[in-house]
Amino acid sequence: MSPPFHEFAADLTYADLPEALRAVLRRSFLDTMGVAAVASTTQMAQIAVRGAQAMFGPTATGSARILMEGTPLSPAGAAMAGGFTVDAVDAHDSTSPCKGHGGSAVFPALMAMADASANPLTGQAFATHLAVGYEVSYRVGLAQHATCADYHTSGAWTAVGVATAAARMLECDGETIRHAAGIGEYHGPRSQMMRCIDHPTMVRDGVGWGAPSGVVAAYLARDGFTGAPALTCEDAPPFWSDLGTAWRTVEDTSYKPYPCCRWAHPSIDSVAHLMATHGLTHTEIASVDIKTFHNATRLAGHRPASPDEFAYGIAFPVATMIVRGQIGVSELGLTTLSDPDILRISDAVRLIDDPHLTRISQGKRWAQVTLHTRDGRSFEDVPRTPKGDNDLPLSDSEISDKFHLFADPVLGAARANEIETLCSDFDSLSAADFTRLLDLCLTAPPRN
Repeated sequence: MSPPFHEFAADLTYADLPEALRAVLRRSFLDTMGVAAVASTTQMAQIAVRGAQAMFGPTATGSARILMEGTPLSPAGAAMAGGFTVDAVDAHDSTSPCKGHGGSAVFPALMAMADASANPLTGQAFATHLAVGYEVSYRVGLAQHATCADYHTSGAWTAVGVATAAARMLECDGETIRHAAGIGEYHGPRSQMMRCIDHPTMVRDGVGWGAPSGVVAAYLARDGFTGAPALTCEDAPPFWSDLGTAWRTVEDTSYKPYPCCRWAHPSIDSVAHLMATHGLTHTEIASVDIKTFHNATRLAGHRPASPDEFAYGIAFPVATMIVRGQIGVSELGLTTLSDPDILRISDAVRLIDDPHLTRISQGKRWAQVTLHTRDGRSFEDVPRTPKGDNDLPLSDSEISDKFHLFADPVLGAARANEIETLCSDFDSLSAADFTRLLDLCLTAPPRN
């Protein structure tokens, strides 16, 4: 019989973590830091830093530095700014069954807690806290999606996972952790994801408030604040029956090769395949038909006016792949939004709401693409799900290449290489070496 979630969180040890889980945490550490590096250069991240500075100065709980920025704030403030920063570039790790993202909240929050701690953490200790944060977040997300009518952002369910892991980091007992989860669920953002899909803006996936909500919940619980039971943890037994024996973090974590919404990825993969297989150039393309599931057809993006609309688009990212052959750092620049070749093809993308693909896009994301050329030919691909899912995983070398693509231009190759080396076995680092990793990730990169 599985233990209650709060006992699991209080009692978990590093020895309990299977090697497959440890490997996921290492990959996610590196992947998230690469995204954080490039995201720290965005307007969204810079606005979030100023907002956090206005509200969350250093306190008696200790100061924590903002991820990739370095300003000392309260742990909640650093979690808020860090969450918004990672979320500013939509390339962080994912969980398709929850239709969202865990690491974009869990890493900034728990790194802030670690930085504020009076006692430096070893890599093993931090890995165990991470495992709690991810596992509880994913199971809460599954329970929430099964029991709530609205599709809520990742901030809604990561608030509970962060609260649970943060209370553990504060050395709370099981019952206090239970209260922290209840506070995190009650006060966490129940933001509705489709509002951002329909109106792409900087509110993104809600983790900018989910992360600090969980941190504040932990401190409140530690000091005796009581919380209503977290219904997603305590009233949804099917999602907790194998806790501690099966790991959703291993089964459900996936990685994104492109910095845009996962819903667009199967179409991007498909056009890349068709263009390469048939030796096509973008000048030959007349139009593109994309059959996909209903929510994906609601993605904006034929003529995005901002990076937010690019991130939550499908037509424009697909056109970008056709024209540029990649969606990398250079494609995140504002000049991409006015590229006449990309705009021509984006305007010629037709999104088709396909009932069959909608039915089967439960825990997966399906699309089928047909390219039409100016000389009357058509090239139809098979239906696809995204590369990076567990059945089509990115290799370690692909994760590394992505990290350096994002991090090297911002941090410099030497700093990026040291982060990669330390992340590759962070869970075996001494307290001194893990503190070095935190320092590399929590200080500002050189700015031109």
